[in-house]
Amino acid sequence: MATIRVALAEDHVLLREGISRLVAANEDFELVGVAADLPQLLKVVSEQEPDVVVTDIRMPPTGTDEGIRAAAWIREHHPRAGVVVLSQYTAPAYAVALLEHGSAGRAYLLKEQVASVDELARAIRIVAQGGSVIDPRVVDELVRVRSRHTSPLSSLTARESEILAEMAQGKSNAAIAATLSVTERAVEKHTNSIFAKLGLSEEKDVNRRVKAVLLFLSEPAES
Repeated sequence: MATIRVALAEDHVLLREGISRLVAANEDFELVGVAADLPQLLKVVSEQEPDVVVTDIRMPPTGTDEGIRAAAWIREHHPRAGVVVLSQYTAPAYAVALLEHGSAGRAYLLKEQVASVDELARAIRIVAQGGSVIDPRVVDELVRVRSRHTSPLSSLTARESEILAEMAQGKSNAAIAATLSVTERAVEKHTNSIFAKLGLSEEKDVNRRVKAVLLFLSEPAES
């Protein structure tokens, strides 16, 4: 049986330790590197060239969509490596972003399933062979969203919608923070989340702001 070399990225210490033990418990897995943020993960992948990367969807430095960005980077620089993204969110936008350039060697699991050694191990093995695994609850949510023909904007929280509305007025993050009485850092985090949910995570900020605003303006007003 060929050994599957696994790299892990998770910023929560206890969960990182738990997943490391799950991986180590399987004789056909070898844990070749552990990371707590996106830069560390990319370094581990470059140096160790794992067969599969298991990564949290949100990690430092921004805590938004690092797992999705890591998967995109790995697809470009280490296309043979599979990626298992662990998330606590059933929001279809994340799964769609992960799979938009192909589902081969990609898995999207909810963290609840990590408690099951068999489920995580199964996903790692399938991804290592070029297959794909998507948590059934995420698929169900995607079907519900598609059946309602909802706009990508529907995945935004109330605060994110507020910030996008302010952005549409041409305001900077500092100006939005002042208007909504929140910190500029909070606006930055919400803005990054907006970009991720709208699938605008791979472009320069100025282009993402423009596209996000265009989506906002093209949405028909509620009667």
